[in-house]
Amino acid sequence: MYVVIMGCGRVGSSLARALVRIGHEVAVIDQNSSAFLRLGRDFPGLCITGVGFDRDVLTRAGIERAGAFAAVSSGDNSNIISARVARETFGVERVVARIYDAKRAAVYERLGIPTIATVPWTTDRFLRTLVADQSTTTWRDPTGTVAVTELVLHEEWYGRTVHSLEDAIGARVAFIIRFGQGVLPNGKSMLQADDLVYIAATSGTVGEAVALAGNAPASED
Repeated sequence: MYVVIMGCGRVGSSLARALVRIGHEVAVIDQNSSAFLRLGRDFPGLCITGVGFDRDVLTRAGIERAGAFAAVSSGDNSNIISARVARETFGVERVVARIYDAKRAAVYERLGIPTIATVPWTTDRFLRTLVADQSTTTWRDPTGTVAVTELVLHEEWYGRTVHSLEDAIGARVAFIIRFGQGVLPNGKSMLQADDLVYIAATSGTVGEAVALAGNAPASED
């Protein structure tokens, strides 16, 4: 999927890198060209300097072929305007905006634009909203630092070890439900068809881990 992100601050750059890691194409818009340094020299996506709700800037960023748009700048007004332009002018199906003012967020939700406030797991929620991940977090600790969630594994993970899965997704397998019984696996445990696999991961990495688990594992050659 092609994703356009407006804002290259901490959340925008983190989201852009995460999307690239799981195989999506990304364009990032920011008024300050130095903000793109957060992406790193090896960032393969497109970087566009300009105002994120300007139609010409959005067109340069490839909004006409985008499957998703995220507005994550530091300004509520800029975020919601750009989100509405992406949705209403360019017909982008998946649009989400970061909103600092909780009262405004409720209004924009009624306009059909999902909003995400400044919570510790912001990047996770953006990532999972944009890629339409249907899994839900089962549990999150009171500080919002660690989450436990179920994975939907690509079928090629079956027959591989828990350790290989953990290494690939950067999260720990907390437990497995197998034949209706809970199992505490170790790294050498083999994944089996019909296993329900639950992981524990820190906030900011859950969405990426879920997405990676849904991809086929890398070749072991």
